[in-house]
Amino acid sequence: MNAIVTVVGSDRVGIIAKVSAFLAERNINIEDISQTVLSGNFVMMMMVDLSSSTKALEDIKRELSGMGESMNVSISVMHEKVFSAMHRI
Repeated sequence: MNAIVTVVGSDRVGIIAKVSAFLAERNINIEDISQTVLSGNFVMMMMVDLSSSTKALEDIKRELSGMGESMNVSISVMHEKVFSAMHRI
């Protein structure tokens, strides 16, 4: 099962490292990643594979949201099928 993780907020050192470490600790593989900084705003999108995860999707969502709050960024997680349906033309 794949999911899309998005991170948006003011750029600062360590955002990618912290999110990546969080995922690795839960056996979640990053399949694809794109990130950029636009006028000081950090924007990242990751496609992750949850098939070997040690946590349920709802737990991951809650934990990443809390992590985002502590780093002053917004982190959201959405099942890939939901994301694709929302962004169909």
